[in-house]
Amino acid sequence: MSKVIKWNTKGVSGQLQFKGKDFLTLSDFQSDEILYLLEEAKELKSLQKQGKPHPYLSGKVLGMIFEKASTRTRVSFEVGMLQLGGHPIFLSSRDIQIGRGESISDTAKVLSRYIDCMMIRTFSHNTVEELAEHATVPVINGLTDLHHPTQVLADLLTIQEHKGKLAGLKMCYLGDGNNNMAHSLMEGAAKVGLDISIASPPGYLPDGKITEKAIEAGKLTGSKIMITHNPVDAIKDADIVVTDVWTSMGQEEETEKRLKDLADYQVNAELCKHAKSDYIFLHCLPAHRGEEVTAEIIDGPQSVVFDEAENRLHAQKAILKLLLE
Repeated sequence: MSKVIKWNTKGVSGQLQFKGKDFLTLSDFQSDEILYLLEEAKELKSLQKQGKPHPYLSGKVLGMIFEKASTRTRVSFEVGMLQLGGHPIFLSSRDIQIGRGESISDTAKVLSRYIDCMMIRTFSHNTVEELAEHATVPVINGLTDLHHPTQVLADLLTIQEHKGKLAGLKMCYLGDGNNNMAHSLMEGAAKVGLDISIASPPGYLPDGKITEKAIEAGKLTGSKIMITHNPVDAIKDADIVVTDVWTSMGQEEETEKRLKDLADYQVNAELCKHAKSDYIFLHCLPAHRGEEVTAEIIDGPQSVVFDEAENRLHAQKAILKLLLE
């Protein structure tokens, strides 16, 4: 059954229908649904900062399946669920039967009998889709190799806080464009009218199907999407500069090649001279200083990476509240 929400926030109104099931990619959501999630996150953040209890999910249980190691994803979801009055359960793939060969469909059906929501952080996006297909409770994508929607929702919240808006700004992403952050940033930007340029070397460009879908979404919001090999062209007049690690989990054997291939895409002071003077720098963390970004930038005055990391908590609480309340 759909969950219908009528809303009017800061002059923006609409009627939203949330299926109350899954949060797998940002492309699955309409523009006003994403904007609503951001407003909900702001409200929950305000309550938390004021020390006001907000146990909207009292009695609810979140199962958190981890096939990839995590700091921010685990702690933010666990703390968020507790602050909402619910209970989180950590499920390592080493400890549950999915790690010993039980099918994803069986795992989904069994866990659906016990808990109210699942969050999974894994490698293949197909795993998340299969889990959602067979689960009868909401499934949240905490990260796959293809998408990282919860992180990008927090990024959009951070940009709103520091820039006062989203639509009409320009975001630049430098580095490996064929990764989960580049894909979800492109999807999120297209949905909210934020221009995005992605600069990557040959062989590292974003997935073609995801790019095409984002371009189509951008036609409705005015978002312009630029894919290039030239980092200077990409960063020119950018309001937001973003990067990610060059070697993700599971790619360790490619480290030496990636360091060589991506060297010209490092976010450093020289390259950032081409951005707007008041740009902000984002990075989902963990960061490798001296590789994808210099310490001067990530630890400098225009870096907002720790505000961004904190906002994982508030953005994810909005997702949980929306799907479960």
